[in-house]
Amino acid sequence: MIRLDSAIDTLNEKIGFYSAYLILPLIGVVGWEVLMRYALNAPTSWAFELTVFIYGMHYSLALAYAHKHNTHVAIDVFESRLPEKSRTILRIITNVVLFLPSIGLLAAYTSQLAFFSWQQWEHASSSWAPAIYPYKTLMAFGFILLLLQGIAKLIHDIRALKEIH
Repeated sequence: MIRLDSAIDTLNEKIGFYSAYLILPLIGVVGWEVLMRYALNAPTSWAFELTVFIYGMHYSLALAYAHKHNTHVAIDVFESRLPEKSRTILRIITNVVLFLPSIGLLAAYTSQLAFFSWQQWEHASSSWAPAIYPYKTLMAFGFILLLLQGIAKLIHDIRALKEIH
């Protein structure tokens, strides 16, 4: 039987790996804008907005990957002084009390925003006016993946707590 935490870890590992490649089109768009603006004195009306969208997708899709690898900013002054069992218990408590409720609310709220955006076929209010409902959907998807990774970490910590004597 496939373990839920392993399946979530694998999913977020793959999405995080492939989302890293979003840097390439981001570099291309920024490079194009620099060329157009400074070399040809003909700035585009769409490049800045597109860089925000690409970076937003990159950021959203990498949230869970970063959480899986513990690369988010953390202050572990107190945790590092605790014994292993106490650290694991503290991680479980903070996950259940702080992380899961807050990220759960963010996932629900951004999903609602994406749903309403699709209902309205929402577009940006700029001269370029791109559709923004796909980006809001990816933002919601990123928070859902982060919530799932929090669940996977909780399962992992509970399993680790049972193994600590």
